Amino acid sequence: MPSTCCSVPQCSNRGGHVFPKDEKLKKKWIKAIRRNSDKNKYWKPSKSSIVCKSHFKPTDFISETSHGTETLVKRLKKEAVPSVFPWTNTFASPTSLQRATRKTRREENKSGFDTDSDTSMKKIISLNGMKKKNEDSESNLQKNQTAPSKNPVTDSDSQTQTWPALCVEKFEDDPAGMKFYTGLQSHYDFTFVLASLGEAAYKLNYLYFRSEQLSVENQFFLLLLNYANTKTNFELSRLFNISETAVINIWITWINFMYHQWKEINIWPERDLVRFFSPYNFRRQFPTTRIIIDGTECPIRKPRSPIAQQSTFSTYKNRNTIKILVGATPGGLVSYVSPSYGGSTSDRQICERSRLMTKCDHEDSIMADKGFNVQDLFAPYDVSINIPTFFRKKNRMTCKSVMKDRKISSKRVHIERIIGLAKTFKILKEPLNIAETKLATEITFVCFMLCNFKNCIIPANS
Repeated sequence: MPSTCCSVPQCSNRGGHVFPKDEKLKKKWIKAIRRNSDKNKYWKPSKSSIVCKSHFKPTDFISETSHGTETLVKRLKKEAVPSVFPWTNTFASPTSLQRATRKTRREENKSGFDTDSDTSMKKIISLNGMKKKNEDSESNLQKNQTAPSKNPVTDSDSQTQTWPALCVEKFEDDPAGMKFYTGLQSHYDFTFVLASLGEAAYKLNYLYFRSEQLSVENQFFLLLLNYANTKTNFELSRLFNISETAVINIWITWINFMYHQWKEINIWPERDLVRFFSPYNFRRQFPTTRIIIDGTECPIRKPRSPIAQQSTFSTYKNRNTIKILVGATPGGLVSYVSPSYGGSTSDRQICERSRLMTKCDHEDSIMADKGFNVQDLFAPYDVSINIPTFFRKKNRMTCKSVMKDRKISSKRVHIERIIGLAKTFKILKEPLNIAETKLATEITFVCFMLCNFKNCIIPANS
């Protein structure tokens, strides 16, 4: 909307609605605002002349779309005419005040001050009272129109401001509440994670429309709330006093933004850093370990397509799932998250597509479970695989093999702990719907990246 001043006399608001192009309707607007030119003629509006929304009734705006949903951007009806003015309520017109004052003075000049003094004084008192009432009403109107509000959520269309039922400001001094709703330890961690996304978080290109009803902090809070507690769009819309469309708009925009923003960060550490931050026992027993890998599956709703059902069905979970490969350093840093694949994809196929062998240096080693029988993929790159011994057709295992397998199992459990930490976000435990399944790669990556902002769960003496 234009940012010029309102054309209504005695109104100093900025921004509003331009005059209609229809000549008949435009004349109604001009007549309604009672603005006269210097020659006592009707004032003619320019192309930039506007009337602010304070002079329209709520019924003058379109409240619902053709689908029956609430409009996000309120627009005037075609036949709407401004009708809310100071002179339409308890206000007295300045012109009528001047006319009444002149009439009183003429009567006083004819009769003199000695005759009918009581009557003339009553008229003067009534006029002064009317003038004072007018000034008080105008000042109250301007005060109501210009007074700033401390509420964080503003509806720019209806000029009303309301608190959402749930907002991040309520948890500044409530670590337990912050952990429950977002999975983060405190409000400080919340602001730190948001700061890691940079200034781009305040200049997003939204999927449908720019969301101005919630602050950037509360949009991020909405996303984390859905991650940690998996609320429905309807429930989130009621908690944050926005529409369901706005919830979807914020959710999809922020998921893609966080994925692409954090994807630019190189989370694959150098060999020296991995060794420096490894626990002492781990560094002593497996000094060349660069990464510990394991696969994990997340449930999804059964697709309609038979081909999709076949590609996502997991014989291990006996349901439709997505599968990803996760890697972490011995110190507990999530350093690799693969794209999501259908549940029928084998661990070897995912490992082959991940190109982990090109990330490792010569003489590095990778720790994995038995299912990752991929020595032939890493051998050409001089990278070894530490996995438990296959029993095969042997009747018994040697003592050396048993001791080695115990050591590997005690260290490989670290990646299972990290996967368990990521699955404290309920979005990975409950079945993803069709829309979320399309964003499975982004959702899982963001979940495991959030684990890097949590306290390390790997014991220092492990």
